[in-house]
Order: sequence, then C-alpha cells, then structure tokens
Amino acid sequence: GSVAAGYLGGAISDRIGRKPVIIVGFGVEALFLLSLAAVGGRTVLGLALVALGSAFGSVGGGASQAMVADLVPPQRHERAYAAMRVAFNLGITIGPPLGGLLLLGQHWPRLFLGAGALLLAVLGLAARFLPRRGAYSPEKPPERGSFGVIRRDAPFLLFVLSGGLAYLVYVAFETVLPISLVSSHGLSPSAWGFLVIVNPITVTLFQLRLTRRVERYPAAPRLVVAMLLMGWPFLLLSLSASIAVVALLILVFVIGEMLWVPTSQAIVAGLAPADLRGAYMGAFGSTSAIGFALAPLLGLQTRAAGGDTAMWTFFAAISVAAAISGAVACRFAAGRMAARAVVSI
Repeated sequence: GSVAAGYLGGAISDRIGRKPVIIVGFGVEALFLLSLAAVGGRTVLGLALVALGSAFGSVGGGASQAMVADLVPPQRHERAYAAMRVAFNLGITIGPPLGGLLLLGQHWPRLFLGAGALLLAVLGLAARFLPRRGAYSPEKPPERGSFGVIRRDAPFLLFVLSGGLAYLVYVAFETVLPISLVSSHGLSPSAWGFLVIVNPITVTLFQLRLTRRVERYPAAPRLVVAMLLMGWPFLLLSLSASIAVVALLILVFVIGEMLWVPTSQAIVAGLAPADLRGAYMGAFGSTSAIGFALAPLLGLQTRAAGGDTAMWTFFAAISVAAAISGAVACRFAAGRMAARAVVSI
C-alpha cells in the first residue's frame, strides 16, 4: 500500500500542486493517529489503522521531497535534502522523550491524541507558510502519463533498484541488528536504546557539515563509499559484540547513511523531468516500504538457516550490489543533468 501511495501522491502533486497533497496526505495520517485513541483492546483494528495511516503519510512524502527541488536551484539540492534530514532526525531525537511524557501512567489514548494534535498543528503551519509553487516548479502540469515515462527510463529504474537494495541494508540496522544483539550477543534492550540514539544525534549535529565537505566530489564514488560503510561494519559482529564495537558499528553506519540519503535524493531530482518530479520522487521514496517489508524477513530467515555471520554476510553483499547498481545509474544521471544544463544556457 505504501509503495503505491508514495508514487500516486507524487504523481498527483505534479498535476494539482505539492501543497494540497502534503496537507491532505499528512492530515489524513493525523486523523488515523487520533482514531487510535479509541481502539482500546481491538488489536486487529489498531494494526489496520496504523497501516492505513502510514500509507497516507507516504502520499505526502513524494510531494514534500519534490517541493524541495521546486524551491532551490539544482546545485543546492544536496544541501537542501541534508537540511531536511537534520529536521527529521531532530524529531527522532525529541520524539521518544516527548512520547514518554505523554505515556506517563501507561495512558495510550493520551499518547495518540497528543501525537495527532501535534501533527495537525504542524499542518496548520504548513497551510499558512508553504508556498503553492517554487521558483523552480514547472510552468504547467504534465501533459503525459508518468508511469509510461518511468517504465521506459532505464537509468532511473536501475537507481530505484539500487535504492531498494540500500533500504534493505538500512532497515537491517533498524530492525534486525537489535534482535541479533539482544538474542545472540546478550546486549540488554536498554543498552541498545542508549547506543542507538547516537544515530539521530550524529545526523542532527554533523549532516550539514559532512554534506558541505563532500559535495565537490562526484556522486558515484560517494554512493559506493556510503553503501560499503553501511553494509560492511555488520561483519565486525563476527569478531566481537562488545559495547565499544557496537558503538563503532553505529558510528560508521551513520556516516554512510549521511552520505547516502541526500546524495541519492539529489540524483533522483536530477534524473526526473521537471514536469514529473513528484512521480519520480514518490516512486523512489516508496523503496523504503520495500526495505521494511523484506529486510526482517530475508535477514531472519538467513539467520535461522546459517546463523548471524551468514546473515551479516548477506547484508554486506547486498550493500555491494547497491553500490554497483547505484554507481552505474549515477553515470547516466550525470550525463542527463549536464545535457539539461547545456540546454538551459
């Protein structure tokens, strides 16, 4: 559902504008959050509401990513997407303590009501301050269907494949790594919770600095380095799972993540035709849903069959495949962006 919703939201935003799609998509997600307060013990209903709410959140995701490219010139795309990551990770850093305060006394309805109300308040600010169009928005809506264009765009499809593989590695960090550390290596859940906060704090403090330092280098080698930094540190766990090693793994992983995300988003913005930018950003963003669906399944099945080392070797190999496919796609992207720059002169 989230895969289709992300693409459709982006495609619709190409036709009616980014702002209404962002507000409606995240607004419906907020309503689903509020409705969770009334679920009580009806588990199936609660899970269905969570799934539907996430899908509507994806509707606004592609439009919001496309709006970034509408607002800033192409040479500043990476910095703009890096700034978005800082804001996102600041929310990840602040969100758990705020949620804990709302959950005092294990009052779950208050948590859902508070989160939903906060999202609606943010959408009120978006309705007031988001522009209807940016300085780099296309002049008119597309006169062609986006699906057919995307289907014939081999470099973009290759980059989507690379993104899907990269998200398998990323989601392995989010979901499979804590399972392995707690069940196989005896790390306490509280210790993992303390260590993992290094990730969003590091992004919040250093993402913009790192992006400025590396943006002068070509995208392809940056993407290769990013993928290897994300996938290969898992292999350290075959040697040791001490606190120091886990902390090092997290730090190296987050450096790779900081290289990967803004670089990949800027590449997609560069590959996308201006009139179909939302559809392209939505289609690429939907690869995250594929990662969340498949990474735990594939990782834990590999672990059950061959143990933790086999599982981490699998994800390291996936990172290599993501690096190779992404680097090849980057070469096509660089040529396409250079050709557009010549035409615009």
